[in-house]
Amino acid sequence: MPARARFHSYSPGMAHIYVYSPSGAVRDRAAFRRGVRRLQQMGHEVEVDPDALASFQRFAGDDAVRLAAIGRAAASGADLALTTRGGYGLTRLLPRLPYRQLARAVDKGTRFVGISDFTALQLALLARTGAATWAGPALVEGFGASDATDAAEGHGSRKTEHPDPIMLACFDDLLSGAGEGTGWRLPAQRRGASAAKPLQAKLHLGPAPLWGGNLAVLVSLLGTPYFPQVDGGILFLEDVGEHPYRVERMLTQLLHAGVLTRQKAILLGHFTEYRLTPHDRGFNLATVVDWLRSQVKVPVLTGLPFGHVATKVLLPVGLKVDLLVEDREALVLWGHLH
Repeated sequence: MPARARFHSYSPGMAHIYVYSPSGAVRDRAAFRRGVRRLQQMGHEVEVDPDALASFQRFAGDDAVRLAAIGRAAASGADLALTTRGGYGLTRLLPRLPYRQLARAVDKGTRFVGISDFTALQLALLARTGAATWAGPALVEGFGASDATDAAEGHGSRKTEHPDPIMLACFDDLLSGAGEGTGWRLPAQRRGASAAKPLQAKLHLGPAPLWGGNLAVLVSLLGTPYFPQVDGGILFLEDVGEHPYRVERMLTQLLHAGVLTRQKAILLGHFTEYRLTPHDRGFNLATVVDWLRSQVKVPVLTGLPFGHVATKVLLPVGLKVDLLVEDREALVLWGHLH
């Protein structure tokens, strides 16, 4: 279900955007160039880190190279520091991250934005300093979509999409300071979901800290000094390439660790790019959601427009928000609190 985003008539003006690669190597250099060009066409000054296209094994340079890139992003004075892509690599850097430098950059106005593997830096920074960052697009997947006609294997040709307009509107809102929150329509509860509790027709929670991100990365930090100890928070989760049984297994770990029961609400975004098999016999993501609702007393809301999908909103990781639900309309609001 698409996000509800307001489109503004103003021009957000030029912003200084620093592009860097803290995780996986950029393999699609055409998408990288398209992403940079699109940001420039939107009127922004784009500064590209000198090692943004570095490659070592599967990483965007070895650990020292990527640590230096993170330090340069923090020292850039940019309005927004944007990762090129996710992948893997940040968890191995966590003991050596320049936390004070990153927190000072946040205090001075730099907004750090990323998704997927970037969850590791976001949660570690939150745990160590309390500094807030933003879950949102990366350069390649968010702004580098092709607008040419490509050959799709086995399906002739297809017209690929421009960057999603809702994502672009939310991005502009962040840069302009006009962003106040996001809303979406909750999916209808399916029939026969006996394990699930009926959703409340009206709900108002908060203010409460919003936190979360990629489920697999978040769970990998459990039990470490880089896992935020958030009580009474609103936890949002998404993932890609994880079969529903693996999603349930990770949720079970969070449940047994007491993390889920300490939250005020759980928001589930998109879980994509997995394949069910005949062995599943009806076990799917919907049954995982039913099971989760049967295990916790807090609201579990689905359909959050966030994840490895084109239509994604930007979410403040570490800021306090209000969560409102009326019938099937859900709102996460932060502008009135800041």
